[in-house]
Amino acid sequence: SMSPKRRLAHNRLFPKSVMVWAGITATGKTPLVFIERNVKINSEVYQKIVLMDNLLPWVTQHFAGGPFILQQDWAPSHGSRSTLAVLEAHIPGFLDKNLWPASSPDLNPMDFSVWGMLEGKIAGKVFATVDDLKAALEVAWASIDDGYLRRTVNSVKKRLRACVKARGSNFEILL
Repeated sequence: SMSPKRRLAHNRLFPKSVMVWAGITATGKTPLVFIERNVKINSEVYQKIVLMDNLLPWVTQHFAGGPFILQQDWAPSHGSRSTLAVLEAHIPGFLDKNLWPASSPDLNPMDFSVWGMLEGKIAGKVFATVDDLKAALEVAWASIDDGYLRRTVNSVKKRLRACVKARGSNFEILL
């Protein structure tokens, strides 16, 4: 009895959502890591689910023992003493807080490019279940090609230079 417009508006009031972690390099991308509903990402969860169960096996296979650098956004769970100990023991190539500023989405390729692109690939679709949303995200993630990853990662150097030139202020006009 509801008009199609009203039904559509109702479906979009409470869209399905998921928490997801992912990482990229110029030559590949990690699997998407879905965090279960109502799970708080504390240090223990981050270390187990993200670092040890997903990132470490992926980098071991992807880089085959070669060097790499981990850059993260320094959410509280990323910078705890116990997480730093895990990183130092298993992923020594990480940028610590002294080398990478916290809360710097304009310098983080996941934030300035990848998440928006991934969201754009599924935008406008309504998902009946969280599993449908996860499946769509997996398909969208798989469609991101290495050329895009390479261009995105390579743009970080230009962004860093612009940030320095702007003395940490808004630098996107310099790009």
